[in-house]
Amino acid sequence: METILAIIVLFFSVIVHEVAHGYTALKLGDDTAYVMGRLTLNPVPHIDPFGTIILPLILILTGSPLVIGWAKPVPVNPFNFVYPRKDFAKVGAAGPLSNLTLALLSSLILLGLNLLRVSHSFPLIVLLFKYGIFINVLLAIFNLIPIPPLDGSRILSGILSAEKAYQYERMFRMGPFFIFIILIVLWPYILKLTYFISGFFFSIANIGM
Repeated sequence: METILAIIVLFFSVIVHEVAHGYTALKLGDDTAYVMGRLTLNPVPHIDPFGTIILPLILILTGSPLVIGWAKPVPVNPFNFVYPRKDFAKVGAAGPLSNLTLALLSSLILLGLNLLRVSHSFPLIVLLFKYGIFINVLLAIFNLIPIPPLDGSRILSGILSAEKAYQYERMFRMGPFFIFIILIVLWPYILKLTYFISGFFFSIANIGM
């Protein structure tokens, strides 16, 4: 049951993450995601067969301590923006911000359950929103790593000068390979940071991790 709850939270959170990208792009002048029907919480258009279904199932069935996944990235055309590089950076930042927002909402719901003194009556609901905090903080931290195609790379490219951004993007043409290395080498530190930041949200909820 805990695994099922974690998968539900992960699935919903990555969809919100992608919708946030598309909605921000729409507000900045690019309607690509909207035209393609991606600005919806309906999970079907967002499913990536490997990242959303196959990989998480393999990790769960093999007893992996790490279960990761992703939704199909929303299409964004930065040439529709007034300021392509800066606006694309804003689109990138929208994803992690949406996850931190979900973490905050989860903590506020838990706080409400505590204030109403009903949290002990709904242990699965409490667990669901505990995962809502932890998983969304983890997604935000992971996606802020400045290696393509993660959102942190879009943000960094928007901050750098055009020449330095070009050099930076060339340096990480094998971004997915570097991400794999990071997961192996830096995963314990990513988890420590996740626990640290999650502690802030759990303190808002006045509940233990």
